[in-house]
Amino acid sequence: MKLILASASPRRREILATLGVEFTVRVADADETCDLADPGERVEAISLKKCLAVRDALEAEGTLDHDTVILASDTLVTADGLFLGKPADEDDARAMLSFLQGRTHTVASGLAVWYGGRTVTSHELTGVTFAPMTEAEITSYAATGEPFGKAGGYAIQGHAARYVKGIEGDYFNVVGLPVRRLYETLRLVFGITL
Repeated sequence: MKLILASASPRRREILATLGVEFTVRVADADETCDLADPGERVEAISLKKCLAVRDALEAEGTLDHDTVILASDTLVTADGLFLGKPADEDDARAMLSFLQGRTHTVASGLAVWYGGRTVTSHELTGVTFAPMTEAEITSYAATGEPFGKAGGYAIQGHAARYVKGIEGDYFNVVGLPVRRLYETLRLVFGITL
């Protein structure tokens, strides 16, 4: 099995490396816009776009092997019907953190896996509750630079861990890759393991 991660996310690379999985990275050139209202459907649709973009690129190059597995994922944060992507700047990060502090939000991560001519999508939802944060805490955390490149403007595995009051579901989903969901998809659908 030759695993290709269709993602530029350092967190996804770190998770796979921690699992001892050998893989290569191929960043997807895909349109990530989506107007679906359901968070799970939305991240699945974007993951599928990424997965198929990499598959098509490999096919065009003539490098798509029969044992190639392509994995794509997308993560977003949602609360009260609003979708929070990656903050554009420090002001945007502070606004996101101000919105999330003291409340529970949902982290949705989609998966798209292509193998042997077949593509399967799925998603994972995890609830995360932030403790109340002061303006000084929000400003201090936003100034670390850690919120950038992360859905919802925080990294649960980083400095933001001190503000997480509780989590319901898959921790790795919040980091950016639902490991158990991926493992089950590969094993149960395709008969392969990490």
